[in-house]
Amino acid sequence: MTGRATKKLVLAVIDGLKPSELERAVEAGRAPVLAQLMAAGTYVPTCCAAFPSVTPVCAATIATGRLQDEHRIPAMNWYSRSESRYVEYGSSFPAVRKFGVAQQLIDTVYNMNAEHLPADVETVFETLDDRGLRTAGTTYLMFRGRHEHKPAKETPIAKLTSQVMRRTVKGPTELFYADLYASRDTGCWSRLGMPGLRDQHTGCVGAYMVEHDLFDFLLFSLPDNDTHSHEAGPHMQIESIEAADRQLERLMVAGGGVDAFLREHAVIVVADHSHAPVEQTIAFQEAFARYDVLPPSGRGADRARIALCPSQRSAQLYVLEPDPVARRPLVAQLVATGLATDGIDLALYLDRTRPVQGVIAGAAGELRFRPAGAGAAGAEGGPDAALVRDARGGRWTIEGAREVLGAVVEDGLLVAPSYPDALARVWAALTCPTSGDVLFSAAPEWEFPDWGGQHHIGGGSHGSLHAVDSLGALVYHGVDAPAARVADGAWSIADIAPMVIDHFRGAMARPDPARASPSQAPQVP
Repeated sequence: MTGRATKKLVLAVIDGLKPSELERAVEAGRAPVLAQLMAAGTYVPTCCAAFPSVTPVCAATIATGRLQDEHRIPAMNWYSRSESRYVEYGSSFPAVRKFGVAQQLIDTVYNMNAEHLPADVETVFETLDDRGLRTAGTTYLMFRGRHEHKPAKETPIAKLTSQVMRRTVKGPTELFYADLYASRDTGCWSRLGMPGLRDQHTGCVGAYMVEHDLFDFLLFSLPDNDTHSHEAGPHMQIESIEAADRQLERLMVAGGGVDAFLREHAVIVVADHSHAPVEQTIAFQEAFARYDVLPPSGRGADRARIALCPSQRSAQLYVLEPDPVARRPLVAQLVATGLATDGIDLALYLDRTRPVQGVIAGAAGELRFRPAGAGAAGAEGGPDAALVRDARGGRWTIEGAREVLGAVVEDGLLVAPSYPDALARVWAALTCPTSGDVLFSAAPEWEFPDWGGQHHIGGGSHGSLHAVDSLGALVYHGVDAPAARVADGAWSIADIAPMVIDHFRGAMARPDPARASPSQAPQVP
């Protein structure tokens, strides 16, 4: 790396870190490293997730700085129109068995990065790799970089999956993905990547990387808080936050202790989403059974009218009806059926008549919206159309029932505390080419069971548009905040990749002309 005055940077992603629980853990003295980071740096308790606020979508946004209208990872479970099949990233083991364990592994480890994420949408690893920086990452869904890695051969999980996991992958300079890929022997074993033990693997690898000075940028993934929250509930996170804090301490002790480490390293700690308690399940499959749903097996595809895709506290329906004349009334029927189903809060779809509008429908009616053009509001919509801006500076034309989002307009600013950054997040979801035709967001305390019948009643979940599972924690130290966020405070996980790249702006080496020309660096949508 040129310009060694630039601090090395660690991006720690604590999956599902809920701000209120982080604050409780700090107050109880259970997270001393995070407490020191918060005291010395900047703490943001309202960093907004993508929608659906599920891990694959949010991981792609953190890694690229884009929402899914660009990165095209639409959900935990979705339907590939190009392949006429479901894609399942691992909702639960019973769900995975419905779709095939081998196919789920291929989709999650290989296809998500190599096929589902477009080649022209760069990850933060690719951007920094192209500028000669030493990149590294522990087990994280989005890992695509410029360096080729061969699968491990000697670890138990590699032997167990040897008939499936044979491919090389493109990753950061140093890649450690469970026990499937390890760019060097660190002596760390992830114990088959089992939940509850993944943070320990990350801490072991991270400490080794610090001791041997092997990175300029490290993505330090701490996923076990999410698993614990699903099982015990979001208000029982103190134990799992304490465990994550110990791995951060392990990382920093390898660099001489917290104070010494922070003299040499900048740190960003971010949640990909938050968590909400779950008390009831939505009768999703039962509600739509009369529409001839495509089963996971794909049998009867010629008769199926819809594909049904639950993703925890969100869900999507894909219309398989080939007749364009029949599609529009079918979408209307699906929306009506959804809104009549207990536990479904909002139904979202695109009205493709000109001009194309997003529609957010709920008990209070419909709110229609679209990005504002150059003309006046009255020229762009009906008599009640209004031109508004959101907290991040986006401009929108809206008309209809603002009450659907509990929204008010104050001096031209759309304010909807229960549904943060709603218009931009919904628009990105609806215009994503791989999204469904109708999207649903669950009401607080409700969840869509997955295809394996699994749910998190008594525990926690996420995925909805609602603030309760959309606003996560962010802490940063030694790195500059984007000027726009300093001005408006409207943080999104889409700000993280640009923040990382800007940190290294002065230290970046000139790209090697022998390499393929990199695409545009990630930008905030």
